[in-house]
Amino acid sequence: MDTSALQVFQAAARSGSVSKAAQQLNYAQSNVTTKIKQLEKELGAPLFYRHNRGITLTPAGKTLLEYADKALRLLEEARKAVQDASTPTGPLSIGSMETTAAVRLPHLLADYHRMCPEVDLSFVTGPSQQLIQAVLDYSLDGAFVMGPVEHPELLQDLVFEEKLVLVTDVLRPQLDSPRELTDRTVLVFRSGCSYRAKLLGWLQEEGVMPVKIMEFGTLETIVGCVAAGLGVSLLPESIVQGNTKEGLVRSYPIPKRYGRVQTVFIRRKDAYLSQAYKLFLNEMKNRFLLPDGLGQPS
Repeated sequence: MDTSALQVFQAAARSGSVSKAAQQLNYAQSNVTTKIKQLEKELGAPLFYRHNRGITLTPAGKTLLEYADKALRLLEEARKAVQDASTPTGPLSIGSMETTAAVRLPHLLADYHRMCPEVDLSFVTGPSQQLIQAVLDYSLDGAFVMGPVEHPELLQDLVFEEKLVLVTDVLRPQLDSPRELTDRTVLVFRSGCSYRAKLLGWLQEEGVMPVKIMEFGTLETIVGCVAAGLGVSLLPESIVQGNTKEGLVRSYPIPKRYGRVQTVFIRRKDAYLSQAYKLFLNEMKNRFLLPDGLGQPS
């Protein structure tokens, strides 16, 4: 079986549609159909169920997809290894939690871009669970997430620790007890956010059931809505220090087991380390890595 046939099969399997695969690959739809039929003939097994909603993998198709993903990934790594030059170039995709991106990473990213202007650096933010899965799926080269992360396919380095604080507006009297939060709305990032899990876990332990949970997509929106009196949130102290000093919000410590969190950088053990990636890791470690880092030698 040739590489192009595997690429066609992979695209069809991922999209669940011959027409979508054809659009994605810029092929004629008949060419996609022909290559899939040739694969099925070569392997002696049907790879897809055909139905009016599109196509669905058969058991044989699911097995082939696992091997196709591995084979195409290895071919891509081989291409990178051969083409990797002393001057860092090529793509590098990094993920991060929203709060970490806002406070900890701007200077790192700016310095790296100045140092490696030829690298096509892409940067995305999201909840820790989503970022971990993206690294496992090879969608991201690495990510800053809440740790520790225990997974047999991942390496991790402890880069810094954060102190989490409860953040409220200044319009109401100061809190004397967590019980006073019973009638308050909780402002959080979407499901999968580690800070959200910490906050709800602490409130549950205190026997507090918030009236409502509201999800937001950005850090700035959460801080602004807290300041306006919409609700309360749990955020890194480093994020809200300026707002606290300006009298826009109040912050309160919470129990240590909920209020101390680690931020780790994760990557796959089998990931190919291009020159661009090696330089990013070195810059990150020189800037952030704690003496008792959890990472294994690179």
